[in-house]
Amino acid sequence: MAPNQVNETPSSGLQVPLAETGSTRLSRSDAGLRRQVYRFADLSYFSVKQRFLIKTAGLVFYWLITLISCTVRWTVVDWYHYEEIRRTGKRIIFTFWHNCILLATWFWRRRGIVVMSSWSFDGACNARVIHRFGYGTARGSSSRGAGSAMRQMAACLKNTIDIAFTIDGPRGPRFVAKPGAVRLARMTGQAILPFHISAERFWEVNSWDRFQIPFPFTRAVVLLGKPIYVAPDGDDDEIAKRQAELQATLDGLRARGDHWWKT
Repeated sequence: MAPNQVNETPSSGLQVPLAETGSTRLSRSDAGLRRQVYRFADLSYFSVKQRFLIKTAGLVFYWLITLISCTVRWTVVDWYHYEEIRRTGKRIIFTFWHNCILLATWFWRRRGIVVMSSWSFDGACNARVIHRFGYGTARGSSSRGAGSAMRQMAACLKNTIDIAFTIDGPRGPRFVAKPGAVRLARMTGQAILPFHISAERFWEVNSWDRFQIPFPFTRAVVLLGKPIYVAPDGDDDEIAKRQAELQATLDGLRARGDHWWKT
């Protein structure tokens, strides 16, 4: 592929991918992990009404995202950063801002990427949607059950499963990167891949993140940043440097995306 700008259609992939390297025979623990992150969550602790709403929302928003996103005309810039990581054999920790999650959900669909999802009603609705797009979920959030979810995401990386963070989610502050991705990169030795998606025309929701809903048939550009690696024996200064690098990279990608449609 060209090193700068290409058109790219995400692969169809598998909803529950096997290991990409080595034997495709999974150990009992590996198979258990995959069942845990890729299956629909148990909804028994919700009321009957809530269970109905969760299942309904899962279908409605799945089709809403699909009907909008399938009309979008895509441009991808610096795809070679993704290919560079793949050549090294490392797994990917995707990081991006929360406000572009709709288009990100579509673009990276059916690659088996695992994301963090809370135990709340809203979290259950979100999980129901993204599972239909071929994602997995680690249960927890930055405010509740984060330790358990982080351990599960670390296990995913060690078992050849990519993960992703909406790095300023779930409640902000907007465009301020949280440290989870950098800490996980140090723990596992895997690569962080920052990216940003900018739509030419969109509706903006009056929410903390200024959530964007693209217009049908609009254009969108996917901008990939340089991979970030964290030394496994890195001290606090190393963590701070890599965190600052991640923040600067995401800020730069966002500024580039904002400028893209003005030229």
